[in-house]
Amino acid sequence: MNKKITKEQSNNSKTRILNSAVKLFAEKGYDAVSIREICRNAGANLCMVSYYWGGKKELYQGILDDLIEKQTLYAKQFIDFNKAPETLSKQEQIETVIKVLEKFVDFFYSNISKELIILLLKEQQNEEFKVKSPAFDYLVKLIACVFNKKVNEREIIFKTLFIISQVNSARILPAFSLRRLGQDNFLPEDIKIIKENVKFYFKALLKESNIV
Repeated sequence: MNKKITKEQSNNSKTRILNSAVKLFAEKGYDAVSIREICRNAGANLCMVSYYWGGKKELYQGILDDLIEKQTLYAKQFIDFNKAPETLSKQEQIETVIKVLEKFVDFFYSNISKELIILLLKEQQNEEFKVKSPAFDYLVKLIACVFNKKVNEREIIFKTLFIISQVNSARILPAFSLRRLGQDNFLPEDIKIIKENVKFYFKALLKESNIV
């Protein structure tokens, strides 16, 4: 029984440290934050950072790894990663893209904190920033198949970028969404509108390419 409690407490400390690190890195930047400050803010023992990550650099990477792990586990509920997109019929590919995009909306608006968004946006300017996301990679392959292109073609890279921007733009640009609505959070009806907009944009691309 004690071992179970100790493990739960340990996992709780890990979560608190990650949340604290996200908040402080987003507010102050990587260089201005110390491991000691992160742990003090998290109410966790300093040694837990060494135990789980090793140091500050590894903890920083751990934030990104934790996000991808959660996204991947979530995506496995509706994506069969063992089924290659090219084996699906065109209609199945289109339906799967729409399904994945809708699920991406649900994940992004319920699992990504404001601080994590700030951190991720800052990291986009870092030339060394690379994230391996199985869910995103699968979506790119799907989109490439739908438009009969290769995943590394410019058209697919930009099409995917613009499609994803339909998913996250309202959250990334709160001054043009939440603040104009006079709200602190997105309501269910807002999420519905975002999903409809994503589908409308994707279907417009299909129509433009004479696919449907």
